[in-house]
Amino acid sequence: MTGTPLTWLYVPGDRPEVVAKALRSGADVVLVDLEDAVAPDRKEYARSATAELLSDPAPGPAPVHVRVNALDGPLAAADVRTLTGLPGLAGLRLPKVTGAPDLARVAHWAGPRLPPLYALLESALGVERAYEIATAHPAPCGIALGEADLRADLGVAGSHGLAYARSRTVVAARAAGLAPPPQSVYPDVRDTEGLAASCAEGRAAGFLGRTAIHPRQLPVIERAFRPTAEEIESARQVVEAARTEAGALALPDGRFVDAAVVAAATRTLELATRADHAPTGA
Repeated sequence: MTGTPLTWLYVPGDRPEVVAKALRSGADVVLVDLEDAVAPDRKEYARSATAELLSDPAPGPAPVHVRVNALDGPLAAADVRTLTGLPGLAGLRLPKVTGAPDLARVAHWAGPRLPPLYALLESALGVERAYEIATAHPAPCGIALGEADLRADLGVAGSHGLAYARSRTVVAARAAGLAPPPQSVYPDVRDTEGLAASCAEGRAAGFLGRTAIHPRQLPVIERAFRPTAEEIESARQVVEAARTEAGALALPDGRFVDAAVVAAATRTLELATRADHAPTGA
């Protein structure tokens, strides 16, 4: 795996045996969920089971992030305080973030051992404040959409009604200097053709990678976001030209190359090194 995750796999925190399988699935990041995937009467168990998992500095081949419970609810503070500082925790995924104060609240709960934070925008207010959230103090390491709740909040069906929110999130992440956001989950785990088509749309819109809810989705996501041979060759030409010329330049085929184009080409070559990284989809 390179430093750029493409596959993020959600798994319920109250199912340790499922978490163990997820850690061997080939996902770049395993997202242990304490929120939507866990029934109310299983929340305390999910937290304790996750804390036990993360007491190991290396719980599995993939880094483990945890989605805590709603920040305005009664469980989130205990989630953050219990998990912060555990050696196996690689990041916290924060649901339904609506503004910078949400991140400040998490920082207060965590204290000096604040882990990397990833903010989910799942409401109209969160989307409108995307740049504020992306540049908040403490600054998150990433932002992303939670499209199921956002659809409900906006009262939209299909993809067309989410076009603005998707573009705004991509732009806010870029303006804040964060990595491109991953796409939200594709809910039909059997529809791999639909998933591939949706990933292609997301990639064209500026997303990088995607969250999944089943291991069988991982190879589809990996293929969709891995650069093609043509893209790799084009990126190599750009990078090689930038090494020999200073400032902006034009390639023999007429393409204009500046610093932003070189940065994009460099990322493409980084992703190309993932050729031997293939999720099992088991």
